[in-house]
Amino acid sequence: MKKIIIFTTVICLLCSFVNNETMWTQDKMHSQLNFSATHFGISHIEGRFQDFAINMKSEKQDFSDAAIEMTAEIKSINTEVTYRDNDLKSSNWFDEANFPTLSFKSTSFTKIKGKKYQLKGNLTMHGITKMVAFDATLNGWAVTKSKKNTAGFTIKGKLHRSDFNVGGAASTTGVGDEIMVWTNVEMGKN
Repeated sequence: MKKIIIFTTVICLLCSFVNNETMWTQDKMHSQLNFSATHFGISHIEGRFQDFAINMKSEKQDFSDAAIEMTAEIKSINTEVTYRDNDLKSSNWFDEANFPTLSFKSTSFTKIKGKKYQLKGNLTMHGITKMVAFDATLNGWAVTKSKKNTAGFTIKGKLHRSDFNVGGAASTTGVGDEIMVWTNVEMGKN
């Protein structure tokens, strides 16, 4: 019996060393996923996805090994103009009926210096997957009202909608090809 207890204890200890990844989940009340495109090259029109989820796994305190996944619902696009939102959801642009979500899965989260990181991964949108890179900043730590250890990040980058076959040419739509994307997100430790 004593051997069984010792063996079980050793197995439990080994398992705890092998799988010490920490899960982090997004605080939805304190997170936003935004985008911006130029209109005829003279103004920036902004929007956001109201329904999205970000999850992260990390073993290291500085997140340099973080694995990040994000999913956003196309039906949740909000530019504060109903006509434009409906058009963006239509087959003219995102084609929500056939491609209801967009997703991102990281391949690396590399610490550059201090609180600056580079986030790389595969973005799938409109049925097309491409490698993209974003600049990320670890804004800091707090223990929030939920009593969770929480880390705040700002992630910014640019992509070309033509790479994902979203919408027509800028010359006919008036919408620029380069899209700015950014998120401010609070991630709570589970």
